[in-house]
Order: sequence, then C-alpha cells, then structure tokens
Amino acid sequence: MPTLTVNGKKVTVGENAVILDAARCAGVHVPTLCQFDGLEPWGGCRLCVVDMWQQGWDEDWFKTVTSCNHPVADGMRIVTNSERVVETRRVVIDLLLARCPETPLVQRVAAEHGITETSFVPNPAPTDCILCGLCTRVCDHIGVSAIASVNRGWGREIAPPFHQAPPDCIGCLACAEVCPTSCIPYSESAGVRRIWDKDFEMLRDPATGEAVITRAQAERFARRSGVPASYLATSDSSKRRVMAATFAKLEVVK
Repeated sequence: MPTLTVNGKKVTVGENAVILDAARCAGVHVPTLCQFDGLEPWGGCRLCVVDMWQQGWDEDWFKTVTSCNHPVADGMRIVTNSERVVETRRVVIDLLLARCPETPLVQRVAAEHGITETSFVPNPAPTDCILCGLCTRVCDHIGVSAIASVNRGWGREIAPPFHQAPPDCIGCLACAEVCPTSCIPYSESAGVRRIWDKDFEMLRDPATGEAVITRAQAERFARRSGVPASYLATSDSSKRRVMAATFAKLEVVK
C-alpha cells in the first residue's frame, strides 16, 4: 500500500485511493463541492486543488492537481495550504460568489477563506445552482439521464430536454438529495410527487398508508431487478415488523 505525506504527516492508504482520501486519513480538511462518495469523482468545482510532488521530480517542483480524482503514489508529498493552492481556491470561490451571491453554502465557504464579497460583478439574476454536476451525474449513474447541463458560459444551467417535463424522469429525487445547495425544488401532496414540472403517482404501503415510492420508479426497478413492485412499495417500518415477526417464530437451538 502506498505511503505518502500530507502537510508533512505520513499516511498509508489503499491501492485505489486518491489524494483526497489520503488527506482525510491524515485529518486534513480539503474543501469540496462536487465530490460525493457514491459517485465517480469529477474534479469539476476545482475547490479541492492541492500541490503534489512525486518521486523522480525536482525537489522544489510541485504540480497543482484536483485531489478528488488524482490517484496516490508511494512517496508522494502533498501540500494543501500552499500560497498557490490558497489563491487558486480563493479565485474559484470568488467566481462562485459572483454567480451565487445569496447562496448560504457559497457564503459559508467564502467566509472560511476570508472572502465576504465578490470582486467580480455579481450575477443580476442570482441562482443557487453552483453547476457542481452532482444531479446530472447521479441521474446518469442510475441509468435514467433525464437532465443535463445545457447552454454555455453565463447561460449554462441544469435542465431537462427543451425545458419540458422529462419523459425519462422517474421521480426518485436522487438529484434533489445530492444537491449541496438544495436548489432543485419538488413537492409531494395528496399522493402525488412533482419535480421537473412532472407529476408522479405515489405508491402507498398497504399496512401504513405511507407514500413510499413513485409508480414509475417502482416499475423501473422491478423490471431491472426482478423484485416485485409491491415489495418496493412496502415501507421500512413494515419490513422491520415482518422481519421481527419472522425472527420471533424461530426456535433457538441449544
């Protein structure tokens, strides 16, 4: 297993680890916005940059890399707080604050880096979307791909095709759940969930009446896994009761 140093602290990590894993193992905080443990790293937000040196390089030559997707190597030296790294992060945060001046998460990250207001012209139409790509990536990961990044430059945004209700969306809320700024709105009322301007019928647990899953999501998962949609529509509490009743009937072998 590779051994490396992070800010002078020696750590040993797994073979498939990335620099961010090593930093966390060393107890060093590296800020991230587009990283999520359940998804393939992307390096899009550029906030997790660090300086990296590896064996064979000149002693004073470091390269700035994104730590969330750069694999570790034995003998690496990582610096997370160099002047160059700090300034790079500040520029990224400054631009984010210009785009999302009213977003609490961005304001908090900016404050942590000593930035109280942007040096750029603030967005005249503030948005909470930081374009981290988590929503589109998780949608792709589950095989739906109902939303995507559209347009370019200042007009870039996350949207369904042609800004219409996405036909492939199953209403699972995965996109809303991973959004770090909670900027994807949805509602649920009277057995109907609404997201991306599309309504979804909710399936209810027969025992509790609890709305559990959309019909579209249950049917899709049932087709792919072979698990009956009726089981997918059973709430966790009902499943626990069934399991407890089953265990209660078991005889203890002495």
